[in-house]
Amino acid sequence: MSSVVLQTILGVGLVVLAVLTVTARRLMSGAVCLAGFSLMLALEFYVLEAPDVAVAEAGIGAGLTTAILVLAIWATRKGGARK
Repeated sequence: MSSVVLQTILGVGLVVLAVLTVTARRLMSGAVCLAGFSLMLALEFYVLEAPDVAVAEAGIGAGLTTAILVLAIWATRKGGARK
């Protein structure tokens, strides 16, 4: 598969995931779509020959940010932090 075709597929996928993230009715669905967007963006960075940026995006963007969002959603649904 040529690089142009792969970048086109990734670009369309990024736009679709961005729209899904913004229009998600549930917070958890939005967080999962955002994680998918971040992973696809990391793949795009790798295709553009920036593996160090791709690893940082996958680790921080998809991993850490998603974990923080899921924990925040979970905490607010349970009634917040307890004293």
